[in-house]
Amino acid sequence: MAKLNVNGKTLDLKVDGDTPLLWAIREQAGLTGTKYGCGVAQCGACSVHLNGEVVRSCSITVASLKPTDKIVTIEGLAPNASSAVQKAWAALDVPQCGYCQSGQIMAATALLKKTPKPTDADIDAAMTNICRCGTYQRIRAAIHLAAGQIAAPAAKKV
Repeated sequence: MAKLNVNGKTLDLKVDGDTPLLWAIREQAGLTGTKYGCGVAQCGACSVHLNGEVVRSCSITVASLKPTDKIVTIEGLAPNASSAVQKAWAALDVPQCGYCQSGQIMAATALLKKTPKPTDADIDAAMTNICRCGTYQRIRAAIHLAAGQIAAPAAKKV
């Protein structure tokens, strides 16, 4: 049994201590926005915030966490995808396949918290998540948009 604070709620989960946080979040808590990618903390698809820092949840065991640790997943980032980063992602049509995007958004949000007006170099250094579709230019543009460094595109007419 593990007691975790996920998205502001205390959850009692039936899980072994050596279980990665990723699987506790997905399989026990039912929050499937956090994705499994590589399982070795390299791709970033499993990124969540732990006490305000972006971490790769596939490499953190449940036993290493305290009940006071605050875990935020993509589902808990903002109601109705209303964060500046999520709005920028939608405005610029960042995702292609979309699989890595929850991890990308979590990493970008953490970056902007630490560096509100990042340079391209800041973004390149902080955004170590892998996107197999290669949407890196759109990711960078969306981070600049969320930071208020570029104007939002005009609304598309249908």
